[in-house]
Amino acid sequence: MAAPREVVITGIGVVSPIGIGVPQLLAHLRENRSGIRLWEAPEFGMRLPAGRIEQDFSGEFTKLELPYLDRCSQIAVLAAKQASDDAGIPNYQAYGLRAGMYFGSVGGGVRVEHNWVEEFHVAGKRAAKPFTIMACMLNSAASQISIRQQILGPVMTHSSACSSSGAAIGDAYRAIRDGYLDVAVAGGAEACLIPTFTALWTSLRALAEPHLLDVGRSCCPFDKKRSGLVLAEGAVFFVLEASECAGDRSADIYARLSGYGIASDGYHIGSPKAEGQIATMRAALDDASLGPSDVGYVNAHATGTPGGDVVEARAIKAVFGSVPVSSTKGIHGHLLGAASALELAIATLAVNRSFLPATAHLEEVDPACDLNHVARIPVQNYPIRHAMSLSAGFGGTNVALVVSEDSELPTKSGFDAH
Repeated sequence: MAAPREVVITGIGVVSPIGIGVPQLLAHLRENRSGIRLWEAPEFGMRLPAGRIEQDFSGEFTKLELPYLDRCSQIAVLAAKQASDDAGIPNYQAYGLRAGMYFGSVGGGVRVEHNWVEEFHVAGKRAAKPFTIMACMLNSAASQISIRQQILGPVMTHSSACSSSGAAIGDAYRAIRDGYLDVAVAGGAEACLIPTFTALWTSLRALAEPHLLDVGRSCCPFDKKRSGLVLAEGAVFFVLEASECAGDRSADIYARLSGYGIASDGYHIGSPKAEGQIATMRAALDDASLGPSDVGYVNAHATGTPGGDVVEARAIKAVFGSVPVSSTKGIHGHLLGAASALELAIATLAVNRSFLPATAHLEEVDPACDLNHVARIPVQNYPIRHAMSLSAGFGGTNVALVVSEDSELPTKSGFDAH
C-alpha cells in the first residue's frame, strides 16, 4: 500500500450569518460580532433568535435554473464556487475521476419540499411544479455543484445530523490521503429557517429564548444561564488537495488537514455520551500522529443546551485537560448539517492567522463545564500549530477534525478585511 499523502486546504468558501467570504468571516470572529437576529414565524406565533443571512440569492441564478434550486442549493453552489475560485480551480474536468464532491446536510431542499406539501394538503393541488423532486432531494446541492464545476469522480452526500459536513470532509480527506483522489470539494449547507422545520425544534424545548436586551446574545454556550441552541443557516466548502498536487501548481494553502476521527455513541438517539466523543477525539489525534499537548485550540460543538454542554466539557477535559476551548456558536448559531464545516473553517483561520476565537457572552461559566475557556474576547497574536474541531450529532455520530500549520507550502495571506 502506498504511503499516506498529506492533504492541504487550498480554498475556502463561506456564506454564513457572520460573513460572506473569508475576509468577512475573519472580521466577525476577531470582533466577536454576532450574526444572530430576531426571526418571526407568524404561522405558529413565535419570535425566535436565529442565525440568519439577510440576503436573497435568487438573483444570482437564471429563471431557467431557479426551479431546480432550493435556497440550500443556492447558497451551496455559491460557497463552493467561492472555494474553488479561492483555490484557483474553477473547473475540475481535467482531473477526471480524480476529483470528488463530498456534501453534508440535514434538510437539503426542505423549503421546496414543505412548500409542495402545503400546496398538496391546503390548496388541493395534485401535481407538483416540474422538477420539484430535483430541487428537494438531499443530494441536490452536491449534484448541482458537480455539474457546474465538472467534478466527475465520486459525488457523495452525508447526513448524520450535526456532524454531516464533518463526516463529508473527513471522507474526502481520507480519499485523497489514501490515493483515490487528487482533489475534492467538501463541505455542507443548510437552509432550514422555515416554520414547519423550526416547530420540530420547539417541541424538543431545545431552542434558546431571545435575550431581553440584545437578541445577538441569545446563544450562550457553557454559561450558567444558557437556555438552548439557536438555529442558523449557511454553507461552507473547502477545496482539499494532495500536497504534491498543490505544490505542482504553486498553490498557496491555508493549512494542512491532518487528522480525522469518527465514532458513535451507541447510546441514545437524542442524548450525547462522553465516551463516544472521547473516542472520536482520540482517534483524530492518533490519525494526526499527535498527542493531546500538541493541540493549541479546540473549537467545541457546544450548542448552549443544558445537558449537551456538560457532556462535551467532560469529554474535552478527559482528553486534553486545560487546552484553550471556545464555542463560536455564540455568534453564528447552529448550522446543523453545515456546522462542522463552518467550525472547521474557523479553526483553520485560527491556525492561519494565529488567534483564539472566543465563546461570546460567556459571563459566568457553569461549574459543570469547567474548562480553559476563551471567554468573551478573542486572543490575538496567539500562535497555534494544531487545532481541533469537534461535532456531535443526533443519533450519536461524532466527528473530530484536526488542522495543522504547514511549513512546506506557502501560506495564504492578504485576505484580512479592513
